Amino acid sequence: MPESKPFTSSDLSLFSESVFKQIGCSSADAALASKVLLMADLRGIDSHGLARLSGYVRLYENGRINTQPNISIVRDKKANFTIDGDSGLGLVVGPKTMEIAIEKAHLHGNGMGSVMNSNHFGIAAYHAMMALEHRFMGLAMTNASPLVAPTNSKERMLGTNPICFAIPAHQHPAFVLDMASSAAANGKLEIAERKQLAIPIGWLEDLNGQSTSDPKDLKAGGYLLPLGSDKDHGSHKGYGLGALVDILSGVLSGANFGPWVPPFVAFLPVLPDLPGKGLGHFIGAIDIDGFMAYEDFTARMDKWIERFKAAKPIDPMHPVIIPGEPEYAAHQDRLVSGIPLNKRVVEDLTQLAIHLKLDHPF
Repeated sequence: MPESKPFTSSDLSLFSESVFKQIGCSSADAALASKVLLMADLRGIDSHGLARLSGYVRLYENGRINTQPNISIVRDKKANFTIDGDSGLGLVVGPKTMEIAIEKAHLHGNGMGSVMNSNHFGIAAYHAMMALEHRFMGLAMTNASPLVAPTNSKERMLGTNPICFAIPAHQHPAFVLDMASSAAANGKLEIAERKQLAIPIGWLEDLNGQSTSDPKDLKAGGYLLPLGSDKDHGSHKGYGLGALVDILSGVLSGANFGPWVPPFVAFLPVLPDLPGKGLGHFIGAIDIDGFMAYEDFTARMDKWIERFKAAKPIDPMHPVIIPGEPEYAAHQDRLVSGIPLNKRVVEDLTQLAIHLKLDHPF
């Protein structure tokens, strides 16, 4: 299905803010949640922007999101702390956790926060990149809906469990590695389904454990594969990364983990006898000055970036890119030219506006 005409970020921001306010968020929290969502669309991560908005509303209407949370520190020891998000929007809990991590980093050189009792927090890059403004490195990760089977299994046990590191440079845009630990993020399947496209073999297997190119097979009982796709191509490494995220985000914080993580997707139920509270995140800030002078480090990062970009390409039309470079370019372009939305997303948002009795730009 083709994309719509581009929308300005201000129009989309005003609409998403009105949605969050309508479900009970304060003006400040609505603005913050909207900013996190719009950052995904601006950076070209269309699966995690406004396309997710109705999903948050569904969670709220099912009693799984508290739009007036009391976000609190429940354990605090020097640079390390644990947050109880009180079932709040992850779009709000995540940035507030990073603010505390940054404060800790100013005091102790590092700040590391584990989070329980939260919800889907949008793109990990938003939270990690907050540290850049303070001349710090940032990291953010989260566990997620159990859609990924570990190596040698066909049972959904892990989420796509993204990991993000944001590292500043001097003259160049920051190095921002924001990646799922699965072969593909669920959002890419959702985009393919909306566009009625096949997906590459190696992303998904059906409920019988057979490779498939039909994104709809996930909802029919299939499962995503870890990064690496199969054992011969290193799926145990993707499984290990996803497990690491689950342990740091879920086991360490007191959140749910593994197959008990409450799903964002509507086609999976919340399991009984949960071992923890909500989703979990792990968010941190690292003061570069504790290792070397910030100016020296960022100059060295520039040299690193320049050398890698100068690496001999296989095809001159496809040079080596730096993690975060395509998203930075998309951000610069979409600030000027606007944000295109898939027509099915526009239809979904229009129905959401009608459901909530709100004005909309669609």
